[in-house]
Amino acid sequence: MTESIRRYCRWLACAAVAAVSGASAAAAVQIHGAGATFPYPIYSKWFAEFNKLRSDVEINYQSLGSGAGIRQLTKGTVFFGASDGPMTDEQLRAAPERILHFPTVLGAVVPIYNLPVASLTFSGPVLADIYLGKITKWSDRAIVALNPGVELPSLEITVVHRAEGSGTTYIWTDYLAKVSSDFKDTVGVAQAVRWPTGLGARGNEGVAGVVKQTRGSIGYVEMVVAIHSGIAYGAVVNSAGNAVKATTESVTSAAAEIARVMPSDFRVSITNVSGKSAYPIASFSWLLLVEDSRNKPAAKIMVEFLKWALTEGQKFAPSLGYAPLPDSVVRLEMAALARVKTS
Repeated sequence: MTESIRRYCRWLACAAVAAVSGASAAAAVQIHGAGATFPYPIYSKWFAEFNKLRSDVEINYQSLGSGAGIRQLTKGTVFFGASDGPMTDEQLRAAPERILHFPTVLGAVVPIYNLPVASLTFSGPVLADIYLGKITKWSDRAIVALNPGVELPSLEITVVHRAEGSGTTYIWTDYLAKVSSDFKDTVGVAQAVRWPTGLGARGNEGVAGVVKQTRGSIGYVEMVVAIHSGIAYGAVVNSAGNAVKATTESVTSAAAEIARVMPSDFRVSITNVSGKSAYPIASFSWLLLVEDSRNKPAAKIMVEFLKWALTEGQKFAPSLGYAPLPDSVVRLEMAALARVKTS
């Protein structure tokens, strides 16, 4: 065999491999989801890592907000949804198929502020009164009492909140309604509420951006956003009376407290739970799946993905600013995944 023929054969072999590879890529199963903005960084990481294990699968996720994710899943335009607040009974009844909730990761909502003060402490009632428009200055005695020795200016407080429906707002209002009956009666708990005061901004990043640009402002964002944006956020007094700053450890501690009484559908609030070291404005983020989808191959893949994400995938959480799930919750979920019909 001449050298030119050998080169041709090698080229032919490579071309055949490329053709097979291209065919495999073209035949990759694509699964689409949409929902909460908070878990987008870790979901992106998880889907990329899972693709290394299953190169025949592409999981695509649109970060549109919890409300949009629930609507799209209910309409059947995506295979899975994601939300930072559990679906309400009314939302579940409106869905044409039974939808299951699976907590995937933990997060915290933190009070961010723009003041030349390194560290502030807030209480639930104080935050509620700020967002009700009752406390209007940083020198208010209720804030001063929580921060002895801190020089607080006689400066108007500019309140910043989300302008659209979001899981972050659900967590924030869920907490404030638990610690303030006035807030519960006036504002209530929902992904979108009618705020008595303040400026609206879209997305966690939008709220963080307005607070960064506005001296004397306060807002609420997911902990991971506060960390990545380099903005100051305060500690919050928990139900045990301890001022606790949001960390991966204090958020996981909050989830561990509720694991003993976890409902079978995993729709549970972990704001203001008991526990000396528990951060009080913490929440699960849920991935939403139809229990009996007509697309059984996709359902089987998502179950496989969730089993990986709930175990091996949790190691990626801390480096991205999320808190991993307690082992007790993971065990409950691994058993509950059997409810998803895959055949």
